[in-house]
Amino acid sequence: MAALDYKTAGVDYDVLDAFKRACQRAAATTVANLARHGAGEPVGIRGETAYLVETPTEYLAHVEEALGTKILVADAMYQLTGKSFYRAVALDDVATIVNDLCAVGALPLSVAMYAAVGDNDYFADPRRAADLAEGFAEGCRVAGAVWSGGETQTLKGMIAPGTVVLGGSALGRIAPKTRRIAGDVRDGDAIVFLASSGVQTNGLTLCRALADQLPQGYLTPLADGRSYGEALLDPSVIYVPFIAACQEAGLKLHYAVHMTGHGWRKLMRLDAPWVYRIENIGQPQPVFDLIAKTAQLDAREMYGTFNMGVGFAVYVSQGDAARCLTLARQHGYQAWVAGAIHKEGDRKAVEILPLGLTFGGDTLHIR
Repeated sequence: MAALDYKTAGVDYDVLDAFKRACQRAAATTVANLARHGAGEPVGIRGETAYLVETPTEYLAHVEEALGTKILVADAMYQLTGKSFYRAVALDDVATIVNDLCAVGALPLSVAMYAAVGDNDYFADPRRAADLAEGFAEGCRVAGAVWSGGETQTLKGMIAPGTVVLGGSALGRIAPKTRRIAGDVRDGDAIVFLASSGVQTNGLTLCRALADQLPQGYLTPLADGRSYGEALLDPSVIYVPFIAACQEAGLKLHYAVHMTGHGWRKLMRLDAPWVYRIENIGQPQPVFDLIAKTAQLDAREMYGTFNMGVGFAVYVSQGDAARCLTLARQHGYQAWVAGAIHKEGDRKAVEILPLGLTFGGDTLHIR
């Protein structure tokens, strides 16, 4: 079987990121409007995972996110097996939103759902509709937020019949303001990884294309005995309780990264030049092995695209690393110290020592 061209099958972040940067430049021209509310924009917030509005007493945070094409896998598995995974993908939708929010230190107050379908019949299936609603509510409960409402649209001619576009937004706050995670990285800081559940919500366009190349499609068994489709639909981990626990314990997080898009290159999201040296990569889930073999991707391509078993990363002082791990594990997360951050002049890079891989700063352009 011919190898899939993953560069055309997946998402071209070079194109998307250029548009995002153009939007950031245009958006910056609207900042003066905050003054009429007695508020302002914190320096350096553009390009972070959540937008902050600074008031005299706290930060207000806002995020708008969308699930992506993972819902199409749930649609396919529903037809193939009769089993509903819609609760899981609705929880995923919440996870994409609130994980971005908490990465700047904001805890979500409210989350709203956006759902658009190509035809009204999509929600006529009572099981699917109920599972989507319950999954979204469960995600809000885990995140400690209220489900405030949302918007549902039927967009005939724009969205293909038989599926749904899921997204949403969240409002959060940082109080006191000292709890903001702003990028106060220091030479020698420890890098702590928190495990993902698998692919989560990143790279599903490629994963769906791979299913067409597999002899049994989504039903292809993995090394652990589960099917490919089932593994792709494992619900994403919500990391808000971990951030909240660190804040309550007074543990200072110097920076946090939600590992979606751009793979491990996302570790160098900060503008400042640092070298992120990884010595313990952990163990990626079996689904990544199947993806790599089917798409014929090497380690560089895999770690530059997927989360490879890591859903969230935080940077803390070496003296706080052990306590950080304890808090994570107490709240049910698998976590480990992966490496450290070093200052080497103006050099910016992610080095994955066990694999002999280096991603330079020129491989990530999101600001």
